[in-house]
Amino acid sequence: MLRQVQHPIFGPKTRRSVENATSNIHIGHIIQAQLKTDQRSVGWLAREIGCTRNHVYKIFNKPSLDGDLLLRISLSMHFNFFQYYSRAFLDNMKARIGEETEE
Repeated sequence: MLRQVQHPIFGPKTRRSVENATSNIHIGHIIQAQLKTDQRSVGWLAREIGCTRNHVYKIFNKPSLDGDLLLRISLSMHFNFFQYYSRAFLDNMKARIGEETEE
């Protein structure tokens, strides 16, 4: 059973509707693609964020990451990876507002 969440503006929403907002974001793949675009090596990123190359390859396979790790990667690569979540948030809010006006 899905837990109902009461939002002060948008009313009750299920947890699933929130989870679906980021379901098409695979941040590991996005990081990997940006690293390739920047022509940087896996070893370079590993040194920048203080981990092993093996750990960077594990990051590439993760659909989501801890916020602190994503911030370290963003700062190291001079690229805002949070923008994908911001866009998903805005798109989700626009869709919810549309739902509210249709009711």
